[in-house]
Amino acid sequence: MLKKKSDANIASTIKLAQQMIRLAQNGDEYREDAGCGVLYGILLDSGYRILDLAQKEKQNHIEKGLWNESTKERILK
Repeated sequence: MLKKKSDANIASTIKLAQQMIRLAQNGDEYREDAGCGVLYGILLDSGYRILDLAQKEKQNHIEKGLWNESTKERILK
């Protein structure tokens, strides 16, 4: 469990974005029409954008010394 709320929120955002990416990939694999393709394409793009922003914010916190040292290795890359 993360001690700081800011760390926990960033970590949760990273996990959520990874779930979005997996869902989009799975959904696209089994889609039945073009509308589903659009939906999962948007979900995939959004997941990657959110993941990128969250990982950059995590790195900024680490560089500024704001990230809890004990959580650095436990949080996803």
